[in-house]
Amino acid sequence: MQDIQWNEHIETLKRALSGNGALLVALDKNERANPMTIGWAQVGIVWGRPTLTVLVRRSRYTYSCLLETPDFTVNVPAEGTLSEELLYCGTKSGRDRDKVDACGLTLKQAQRVQTPIIAECAIHYECRIILRKQLSRADFSAPDVLDEYYQDDDHHTIVIGEIVAAYRT
Repeated sequence: MQDIQWNEHIETLKRALSGNGALLVALDKNERANPMTIGWAQVGIVWGRPTLTVLVRRSRYTYSCLLETPDFTVNVPAEGTLSEELLYCGTKSGRDRDKVDACGLTLKQAQRVQTPIIAECAIHYECRIILRKQLSRADFSAPDVLDEYYQDDDHHTIVIGEIVAAYRT
């Protein structure tokens, strides 16, 4: 593993998010790792700390995982890899199955958080949760966003994680 600066490979993360996605991993109440494909995230500075912000809908199994755990990891596959696994983890629920086992993914101990990383990925961000904010209809000032993304009122929860480690494998 090679430690990197938190902002060193942001373009790689952005390409993944614009393509097949990256894998957010959170532990459920039984400490089972649940990977979920994400296509939205934001990296920056909040409260003077490097952060990675993810959005997860209430209807997703990962939502309950993020309420029960103090941290998460975001794992970025090398370009052009893990497309089937990303599709599976983005369309199947961890409520019903062990997605790590189903995809043949390998979990490895993270450096600074409890949630593991996915060994098959190239870049890893370990994040300590510092904020969870459930969105509601009243939070939006842009009706077009509500119309496009929230017709069923399944609003996202915004989760801000402080990046406590970033590295390449």
